[in-house]
Amino acid sequence: MNWQGKVEELGLVYHTPEAPYWDESVCYRFNAAQIDQVEAATNELHRLCLRAVDKVVRENLFARLAIPERWVPLIRRSWERKEQSICGRFDLWWDGCNPPKLLEYNADTPTSLLEAAVVQWFWLEEKFPEEDQFNSLHERLIARWQGAEVRGTVYFTCLREAPEDLANVTYLADTARQAGLATEHIFIEDIGWNAGRKLFLDQRVRPIDTLMKLYPWEWMLDEEFGPNLLAAPWRVFEPPWKLILSNKGILPILWELCPGHPNLLPAYAEPQRLGENYVKKPLFGREGANITLVRGSHTETTPGDYGAEGFVYQAFQPLPNFDGHCPVIGSWVIGNEAGGMGIRESESLITGNTSRFVPHYFTA
Repeated sequence: MNWQGKVEELGLVYHTPEAPYWDESVCYRFNAAQIDQVEAATNELHRLCLRAVDKVVRENLFARLAIPERWVPLIRRSWERKEQSICGRFDLWWDGCNPPKLLEYNADTPTSLLEAAVVQWFWLEEKFPEEDQFNSLHERLIARWQGAEVRGTVYFTCLREAPEDLANVTYLADTARQAGLATEHIFIEDIGWNAGRKLFLDQRVRPIDTLMKLYPWEWMLDEEFGPNLLAAPWRVFEPPWKLILSNKGILPILWELCPGHPNLLPAYAEPQRLGENYVKKPLFGREGANITLVRGSHTETTPGDYGAEGFVYQAFQPLPNFDGHCPVIGSWVIGNEAGGMGIRESESLITGNTSRFVPHYFTA
């Protein structure tokens, strides 16, 4: 069987949307000390991010993230209740030697989980069975679901016309079932609302007590049904407080908390303190949209629909370049611990949703 057939059997049906997305023509090799470095940086960044959320909530800094006042009670309640998280993905600059540095945190709707947890693991077993991989994602996800104190059925949702999101929520549902939980799938468009009972319902008019979504909180809250989210007694993964961390406005707040931290890049609400070279990022931006690289008089901008909400400015750190290919490390947090990584690669200094996924292994 060719590689396309193999990855499709594992659920990766979007391997070649235009150009190949899954790319096993090359791979990245690390040693154990390098993997320890990524793992330690991931755990440290997770710790810093929790401190940053607490600062935003305690000091009421929501306006700095362009979070409307009407959303604040939901986010604040979620944080104060210590609602649990399942997973998130840090995008890291790393050259294999110096400390990894945070580019952004995909905290609310992280994708590429199927590729990182399953597909590259099967690749390893076939190509390098004697080697290892920074990848305990599958086992950690099952353990996280087992400790999540979920009641009733977990509904997994995404947009109907989003095959990548569907593959990822299908995989997440599989890990939940392996943890002993009952699961259902429902598209976001099919979720109903009973105004009298103040409950969200599935197509068979059954209450949805627990939802795992790949649909951004800011989109949900901005929908017509957004106000109902404040009243519904359901539980949602990722929890509302993750909206703070998925917002690029958290980058300057992290820098304020720990200026000069080796795993952070300088970031501010204005570009002046960064000199001639910086990256302009929209607060609610996703998948590399509306990013502007400024290098002196030269600028490079990606298209998109974000930016009306405002921008932040981050120091420009050129990605490593291997024969014209620029990698970004996607390092996963499952619960509260680092659990594995994937690598996205492109010819551009801006990683977008079409950047290739390249597998890795490490030697002892």
